Amino acid sequence: AVVSTQSTGALAKREEANKTGKMTSIIFIRDKNARGQEISGYIDYAHRLKTEDFEPYFNGKKRLLPKLSDLSFYIWESQKSTSNASPNYQVIADNASGLLFKNKRDRKIVNVDPKASRPGDNSTRVPIASGGLYTQVVIYDHITRRKT
Repeated sequence: AVVSTQSTGALAKREEANKTGKMTSIIFIRDKNARGQEISGYIDYAHRLKTEDFEPYFNGKKRLLPKLSDLSFYIWESQKSTSNASPNYQVIADNASGLLFKNKRDRKIVNVDPKASRPGDNSTRVPIASGGLYTQVVIYDHITRRKT
């Protein structure tokens, strides 16, 4: 298996809530790409679930890595970075607090700075043990309150 059970289990556990819109999770992954370059990025999990088949990730046939089209993507060696809004999040990059993501449904800010005391209203930061398969994995869960 390519992906550790902790990583895939954590994602599988969040799949339904992300598909139904109860939660929008942002996955931070830092690792090496196929060329051996260190990369990192923030993935809008709910959006990726809608646009990509996650079965190969869940069954360990494929590694989940950030892409240029994700919320944020960074190649450390060349210091090349991109950021893109998704259907769920707006990226606020020019901020003193570092990178922030604004949820488009409830307009709440998710602060992904690891030094921040908390990631924001209705959000939790969950470091994931990846069994050495990734350099670092952190999931930010944002509970979106539905307007009734």
